[in-house]
Amino acid sequence: MAAFQHFGHNEHLPLLRRSALIFCLLIGIVACVVADHGSSLSVGYYRHSCPSAEAVVQRTVAKAVARNPGMAAGLIRMHFHDCFVRGCDGSVLLDSTPGNDDAEKDSLANNPSLRGFEIIDEAKAVLESECPQLVSCADVLAFAARDAVHMTGGFYYSVPAGRRDGRVSKDSEVLENLPLPTSNVDQLEEKFAAKGLSLEDMVTLSGAHTLGVSHCSSFSDRLYGFNNSTGAADPSMDPKYVRYLRTKCPDPESSSQDATVALDPVTPNRLDNKYYVNLKYQRGLLTSDQALTERADTARMVDQNVNQGSVWAHKFSAAMVRMGSIGVLTGSQGEIRKSCRVVNYGS
Repeated sequence: MAAFQHFGHNEHLPLLRRSALIFCLLIGIVACVVADHGSSLSVGYYRHSCPSAEAVVQRTVAKAVARNPGMAAGLIRMHFHDCFVRGCDGSVLLDSTPGNDDAEKDSLANNPSLRGFEIIDEAKAVLESECPQLVSCADVLAFAARDAVHMTGGFYYSVPAGRRDGRVSKDSEVLENLPLPTSNVDQLEEKFAAKGLSLEDMVTLSGAHTLGVSHCSSFSDRLYGFNNSTGAADPSMDPKYVRYLRTKCPDPESSSQDATVALDPVTPNRLDNKYYVNLKYQRGLLTSDQALTERADTARMVDQNVNQGSVWAHKFSAAMVRMGSIGVLTGSQGEIRKSCRVVNYGS
């Protein structure tokens, strides 16, 4: 526990004891998730066929995050964007090809904001030299997201593996499946429920927005054109925060610049519960962030995550396991790609 004392640092001893109990319960939840997919996904899947698989990914991610801490957020987001479109099948990694539909990575939701593809490529290249066509790109991405969570302060969790790679990737499917930054709670709940995730999963996973950045275009309407009123700011935002953001994001009516701003200005490279603290002070960057405080049930969850940061961290790990099991391909489904960017020849 000592390594994660930054979570909920104001908690008292009784709460820590209760957190430890909840942690044990959550470990049970993760075990249940793995058991539910026992015939398809399993922890230690490559233990005998490619023992170095997880270590190779971990080393590659560690090197990339050391060079650029922001890459951790990119890998977590990429895993999310992969799982929510066609299931966790690595389809977000495929390049567009001439004569076919554009791939997921070229959707407006992903291009140019999605990043970290070269990290997956590097890990996959090493694995192909050590264990040819044994480790799927989908599993490499799931391992990389887990390692990114751990390297930014989150808890390490076991990733059940055995995913196979999909052969289809269409940008037309992205926006209809991903939650949008303009979503309200009802819309968010619907998107997550469609993937078999609960309301609490939704609030828990939203905490990933304590990492990374967002382009100004994703929230500029909250700064300059709220409810189509020229120059008006969203009244649900802290006025001081609005003034700060306006120094980073010019009015799109007078500038074509689309800069980026940290989703969490307090600890932008640390996976902690500051995201929820920001929401309490009306400093949620996206409409979909601040919306969590506008409905009683999700607002209660936000409060819990503010007051029990270490508990949220454990819940986040369990929710990542559940998300990583969405729509997986296993057995004879899909393929194990030689390159994560293209389907195998003849497939």
